[in-house]
Amino acid sequence: MKCPGQDSRFWKPEDVFEIQCLKCGRIVEFFKDDIKRKCRCGQEIVNPRLDFGCAQWCEYGEQCIGVIPQELEDLKKELERGRFKEKFSQTMKRYFGKDVKRIQHAQKVARFAEEMVKREGGDPLVILGSAFLHDIGIHEAEKKHGNSSGEFQELEGPPIAKDLLKRIGLKAEMIEEICDIIGHHHHPREEETLNFQILYEADWLVNIEEDGLSKDRVKLEELTNKVFQTVTGKKFAEDLYLNPPANG
Repeated sequence: MKCPGQDSRFWKPEDVFEIQCLKCGRIVEFFKDDIKRKCRCGQEIVNPRLDFGCAQWCEYGEQCIGVIPQELEDLKKELERGRFKEKFSQTMKRYFGKDVKRIQHAQKVARFAEEMVKREGGDPLVILGSAFLHDIGIHEAEKKHGNSSGEFQELEGPPIAKDLLKRIGLKAEMIEEICDIIGHHHHPREEETLNFQILYEADWLVNIEEDGLSKDRVKLEELTNKVFQTVTGKKFAEDLYLNPPANG
């Protein structure tokens, strides 16, 4: 007898669905456990609702569906990152409300951080969570202490971030690391993790522009030599501020 969790006779109507090909517009039918399918035009479409049901956690899962291929594991991680990226973004926007300045800052930092993690490595969920929420303590700092200095942000941010991250279902160990990063994101320790370093550099890439720090060449060179340790971060800093392309 086949496990009910993998037997299509027990599937719900929504477990078979249709997706429109972005290349030609044709409709492609998917089963929930399809990794990807090819449209008649030749375009490969990844299943955005991939679901192996109980086989993902059951101790007999491999006996049902075989060893899950590395391609699928990579795809699952990519889909998970996409889901949580959206959750981080929406959570940050809801918390900041009408504070467009802080929302735009967080979005810029997250874009740099996402590009850096692709090239440098690190944990994408920890880095993106830190990027979107690194300044989450600003409003509370202003309310309690009358200003939003880095020290007060670091003091007030972690408890708020921890509560928000619990609500969206992030793993406890990731929450702890994100909150630790937020709790000292202006003040690196003597030895730092790659996850922290990427967030730290991404934040500086945005701050240099927003704070007008690129006007003094000497100070800018001193700052970039001190802050940027990753190859990607240094390249971004050089291309954006030290050696920007000539206009025209």
